[in-house]
Amino acid sequence: MDITRLLRPDLRELQAYEAVQSPESLAKITSVPPEKIIRLNANENPYGPSPRVQEALGRYRGYHIYPDAGQRAMREALALYTGAPADHILVGAGADELIDLLLRATLQPRDRVIDCPPTFGMYSFSTQVNGGTLVSVPRDRDYQVDLAGVKKAMGPRTKVIFLANPNNPTGNLTPEEVVLSLLEEDILVVIDETYFEFSGQTVAPLVFRHPNLVVLRSLSKWAGLAGMRLGYGIMNPFLQERLMEIKQPYSVTAAGEVALLASLRDMPYLRRNTEALIQERERLFSRLAVILGLRPWPSMGNFLLCDVSWGKAPQVFQELARRGIFVRYFDTPRLKDSLRFSAGKPEHTDALMSALEEIFQKP
Repeated sequence: MDITRLLRPDLRELQAYEAVQSPESLAKITSVPPEKIIRLNANENPYGPSPRVQEALGRYRGYHIYPDAGQRAMREALALYTGAPADHILVGAGADELIDLLLRATLQPRDRVIDCPPTFGMYSFSTQVNGGTLVSVPRDRDYQVDLAGVKKAMGPRTKVIFLANPNNPTGNLTPEEVVLSLLEEDILVVIDETYFEFSGQTVAPLVFRHPNLVVLRSLSKWAGLAGMRLGYGIMNPFLQERLMEIKQPYSVTAAGEVALLASLRDMPYLRRNTEALIQERERLFSRLAVILGLRPWPSMGNFLLCDVSWGKAPQVFQELARRGIFVRYFDTPRLKDSLRFSAGKPEHTDALMSALEEIFQKP
């Protein structure tokens, strides 16, 4: 039997999203033990979640029953945090689930989705999985959105545009006037604010005036809950209801709900760690900028994109990996000469810089 005939033909050419490997997997390709691996490739929060999360998970006694599919406690807690009413909020298993839900709700075969590369790869991946046609409008030399190009690319079958803000992996913000201009169009404008807590800038208040705006957020980075898979969207209540109807009812686990609620009760701890990562991002920028052959780009996320001269990015990536330091290399035409470094703890920055100084002193 040829089982391939049962699969959707358009998925045969799907390029899988390139996820990062675990410390245990990375240790197998180096001589460095897992506990000494430095992961600066996934924009994770090295400080981890609030200590209250582990305490709350240990105390919880409801793991044998299904969580609240209506997400009432989580949405109420997020309403207090964001200032958006609970009926404007939907929680998902990471922002990734919400990206997929938005596309499932809007796309018919061959409908078009716009992204602006270089950007987060999940937009293109989920578009393909949902049978849409991706239209990529490259950013300009400074990684700003080409607004005229985006508008030219729009057509009657264009349903959605995704903009990460700050953009991943470049770290820059899209001006609000660009977002407002896009909101004039008859499409869904999805602004991914996964790194909002590091930038402090948001377009979420525009949701109340523009029903075609969706703002996505995550607890993976600032709250240290990447392993819990928690994200949420702020959107028009009508859209929130429709997405709630089509989503898997228990995609956010009971453990995820406990972790979210405990995190939002310990804001001082999370804000201290967020500020520490912002300071470390700036220290890393200053140190990278003085190495001949490296050019870091200013960033409002918890990471930095850095141009590497002389075509040495793949070599530097391999040299760092050999030392147990893993950063992100994007093997794409626009980023083939760049690396992305996550902000870590001070000792992570020191180890990275020591390795880079050694690498770039080599003949």
